[in-house]
Amino acid sequence: MAKSDSSKKSVKKEKEPLENQPEPDLSSDSDLDEDSIWSDAVGSSDIDGDSSGTSEDDVGGNGEMDSPDDGRDFSEDEGSLEHTREDRKDGNDTLQLVEESDSSEDEVAPRNTIGEVPLEWYKEEEHIGYNISGKKIKKHARKDKIDSFLAGVDDSKNWRKIYDEYNDEEVELTKKETKLIRRLLKGKTPHAGVDPYAPYVDWFEWEDKGHPLSNAPEPKRRFVPSKWEQKTVARLVRAIRKGWIKFNKPKEEPQFYLLWGDDSNAAENKRQGLSYIPAPKPKLPGHEESYNPSVEYIPTQEEINSYQLMYEEDRPKFIPRRFESLRSIPAYEKAVKEEFDRCLDLYLCPRARKKRINIDPESLKPKLPSKKDLKPYPSTCYLEYRGHSGPIKSISVEISGQWMASGSTDGTVRVWEVETGRCLRVWNVGEAVEHVAWNPLPELPILAVSAGYDVILLNTGLGDAEDNMRIKELLRVEESPLTNDDGNKTSAVSWLQHTKLDGIRLQHFKAVSTIEWHRKGDYFTTVVPMRPIFFVATKKNIRVYDLLKAKLIKKLETKLREISSIAIHPGGDNVIVGSKEGKMCWFDMDLSSQPYKTLKTHPKDITNVAFHRSYPLFASCSDDCTAYVFHGMVYSDLNQDPLIVPLEILRGHTSSYGRGVLDCKFHPRQPWLFTAGADSVIKLYCH
Repeated sequence: MAKSDSSKKSVKKEKEPLENQPEPDLSSDSDLDEDSIWSDAVGSSDIDGDSSGTSEDDVGGNGEMDSPDDGRDFSEDEGSLEHTREDRKDGNDTLQLVEESDSSEDEVAPRNTIGEVPLEWYKEEEHIGYNISGKKIKKHARKDKIDSFLAGVDDSKNWRKIYDEYNDEEVELTKKETKLIRRLLKGKTPHAGVDPYAPYVDWFEWEDKGHPLSNAPEPKRRFVPSKWEQKTVARLVRAIRKGWIKFNKPKEEPQFYLLWGDDSNAAENKRQGLSYIPAPKPKLPGHEESYNPSVEYIPTQEEINSYQLMYEEDRPKFIPRRFESLRSIPAYEKAVKEEFDRCLDLYLCPRARKKRINIDPESLKPKLPSKKDLKPYPSTCYLEYRGHSGPIKSISVEISGQWMASGSTDGTVRVWEVETGRCLRVWNVGEAVEHVAWNPLPELPILAVSAGYDVILLNTGLGDAEDNMRIKELLRVEESPLTNDDGNKTSAVSWLQHTKLDGIRLQHFKAVSTIEWHRKGDYFTTVVPMRPIFFVATKKNIRVYDLLKAKLIKKLETKLREISSIAIHPGGDNVIVGSKEGKMCWFDMDLSSQPYKTLKTHPKDITNVAFHRSYPLFASCSDDCTAYVFHGMVYSDLNQDPLIVPLEILRGHTSSYGRGVLDCKFHPRQPWLFTAGADSVIKLYCH
């Protein structure tokens, strides 16, 4: 009877009229239409059997209305009532299946085709996937905050739009979706038809059951704390306190980091112990090691005999042979030795990990300008000057560029006209000429010649009559002997009149190797044109003196085996030095006493180096019968290093007694280069 009473109460509850049902909440769904709300409410009440009119549950067998106060026992109609509910429930499920179709035609394929990967991977990309033809699906242009605000002001339904980050598109919410969202924000179930407080349904069948599944009382151990669990917890607490159990601490981001360094190097330096480095794997056998290789891998007898003439390191380690079957293959004679060598490799292999940087070798080369942009520079032999019978050791070009003088080991000094190659004058000095140099003043065409122990100043007679008269007066001196009557030395140089050559002879105690004029034409030596700096080249170093202060100001360390020549830039701040080992050093006086650049240019000794007076060019000549031309730009900006670019290799001279090009000089006004060789020929190279 208790169960029937509960059934009556449930039936009465179900038969409450529609007027007693709670009214739908319209305050939160002001934008929804009233018809849809009432249709939802009415539809739900019809399905649950809660209509205000007549229904199947309220109609008796005679079609009369049953009143809840007629005292009728509803237990008789429980079965029919439950059956009716099940039928309606099945019908409701059928309607739901009809509404929610799982047809693939109704589904909209996602625009994003990148798969289940983090969207951060495509954050910097311009596409969000690929279509069926393999073309990229471009992303939509994102609006900034100002454009979004303006679009929201103009569009009244902008509040319904949300941005779908996965498919990169804006989605407009429907009324049904907004209703679901509002119910979720209020803490309600998404669907209005769900009853969170449904009556409890007892699943156990009480009929014909004398007792439940188990009548045993609840044991006491279910209500008392476990002694064994308490011991286990105490043991774990003791282990944690003593440090036996250590937990992985969360990685803390460092507060400071290396601004100019690499964090990977710092992490490796902090690592303690040796890391595992796998042993190198041996080379796998190829076609040559096959017992039946192809014919092209088998060497002939002549090739095998030629192997014996090779060095042992160049000789092949294995000679292929052909066998008919595996049974006929003999034992490998080097098997034990190779295994032993392999064991030694593993034992003696240095366990050090070396980082290999994958760098393109072309990227390491300096980016140099094109040769076309650096023109003009000498590249072609234009004229040859022939007349000497011995190697030409020195040449010098007059300051105007019209005349050129040359000295040879045949004991003669010749003056040439540059443009025509005509020999104007010849002086026979009597011994090998080491060096010739023009006076830098155009109004005094005096030629200085060093031969043996003497330096001879010659009047070339190339100027006008007034200049020649002035030169003759300058070349007249009173003789001063080197020693007095007692045999003591009076001076380092004796000035004597040379009557045969109509000039002055300066007699020294030792042989003179080179002559350089000062820019004013009144001093001999190697002097910087613009500054009072004096350079002295020793075997390995260069000493720089200040003539005004009379002291050493700098010592240039060349790190060369032996210095052979030196040249000073017209600006006075840069020096190039040639050596007898084929190397050339560029010194920047304002930078350091060490070479700025060391160029390995010639395979043999460098005989001379030279700067151009006005063009950014310098050259070197060597005994390998070549002359190298370089572009050397010196900038006025002290923060910018000089630019050195190799331009051309000039060939044409022949070797004589192991010597090649002995001297080279630039034209003072044109980008021309003169070279004097041991083959008794002077060549002019023009652009």
